[in-house]
Amino acid sequence: MSAGLLLNATICFAITISSFAFAWVLARGSPEHNCKSKPALWSLIILWLLVGLTYLPTTIRMTAAYMGYPQADVLMYYIAAVPFSFVSVPLVFFILYVIIGDQRVSSYISFLFVLFGAAYLVLLYSSGVIGPMITPLTSLFTINSDIAINIYLIGLFVIPTAMIIGLLFLIFLQRMPKRLRYRTALPLVAISFVFDFMLTDMITLDDAMQLAARIFVLIGTVQAFLAYFPPMTLQERLGIKEYEYNLYEKDNDQDFDEDYEEEATINV
Repeated sequence: MSAGLLLNATICFAITISSFAFAWVLARGSPEHNCKSKPALWSLIILWLLVGLTYLPTTIRMTAAYMGYPQADVLMYYIAAVPFSFVSVPLVFFILYVIIGDQRVSSYISFLFVLFGAAYLVLLYSSGVIGPMITPLTSLFTINSDIAINIYLIGLFVIPTAMIIGLLFLIFLQRMPKRLRYRTALPLVAISFVFDFMLTDMITLDDAMQLAARIFVLIGTVQAFLAYFPPMTLQERLGIKEYEYNLYEKDNDQDFDEDYEEEATINV
């Protein structure tokens, strides 16, 4: 038994609580959003719920490893793999809906990532895993299928990450006020932060790297919360003001381009 495992479990539990709390806060504010912004809002709520559902069994897994229950460790790993496999689905829907504004098309394309996630799970469960390998810091597993890893890397990681980068690029090309740039870019950066380090967490075979990845997932969750609800000191420093999070809310700032005002404002 090691104090490092307890630290790991504590970090995972903090991610779980933070993600669930953030999803609850977003859901509580749902009635204030218009019909056009609600699909994107609920995709974000589902995204953070899946993050929390991934790290809840991971918390139990780290505790089981600390207490010397390898069977519970393996069981919780398989359970955590389910929400982890579908994290990219609401993320892809959110990005597509922000860009094209069509719920049906966004849903159809997102369904392809459901198939990717299902294929990953089938290969994971059929091939099994090697482990657990208990270290002073964590409990590690090796996925016994290169195909499963490649499916996740290509279908569930590379494509969504490229979409995030593309959307950020579009945002920075647009001429928009500082407060609007803040509320669009920073949430995407935070989501990318969480998404990338979740993958690192799941596939790494280095205990220190896994622990560091979980710390960065927690940081990304806090960053996402600050992106949606910036403290007053941050608002004053960045020259922004408190705002509503409606995807298609029109911005009233004078320095908006007239052409841009005719389009739906991206408020993530």
